[in-house]
Amino acid sequence: MTDKPNIREWMFRALMFEAEAEEFKSAGIRIGADSEQVEKSLMEETLSPFPIQTRNEALRMARLYALVNCFENSVRELVKERLKEKFDADWWEKGVPKSVKEFAQKRLIAAQQNSWLEGDNKELIGFIEFGHLSDIIVQNWTDFSDLIPTQHWLKQRLDELEKARNYIAHNRLLLPSEFRRIEQYINYWNKQIGF
Repeated sequence: MTDKPNIREWMFRALMFEAEAEEFKSAGIRIGADSEQVEKSLMEETLSPFPIQTRNEALRMARLYALVNCFENSVRELVKERLKEKFDADWWEKGVPKSVKEFAQKRLIAAQQNSWLEGDNKELIGFIEFGHLSDIIVQNWTDFSDLIPTQHWLKQRLDELEKARNYIAHNRLLLPSEFRRIEQYINYWNKQIGF
């Protein structure tokens, strides 16, 4: 017989620790590293060489960047899901306008040949521009009309959000009223879509 615990004992101990850790956390006792504090420290360290005003502006815009990033990727995911429902595995070939497919293919090739940045996205939908999303939706309108009031509404909202997205992507500051307008558009979109 060996002194080493068997796998069953190890699993039991792990489950017991997990249950006890939850009780400690609910009582306000910290267990392990505080990931929020670690992240905050890393952020402060990374930004420390820059002037305070520049750091504050960047942090203010980071919130908006995160919102727009989540929005854009959720629209991409919605398009992909709806087209997969209709066309299955051929969704890209059958549901996307030819000009958009060609644009994405050229961008993919350019990224593979000329860039030291590989990126995480391997799907062609990740290589289209924000504005192409409305082109895809309009081409497949019957598959989206249950979610979106009109094509005009779609184009207007996505065109305005694309302008804001590009503004943010090029590190320009927005006014608080512009923040609120972007948040309103995205909130209204999310209500329409059912998020």
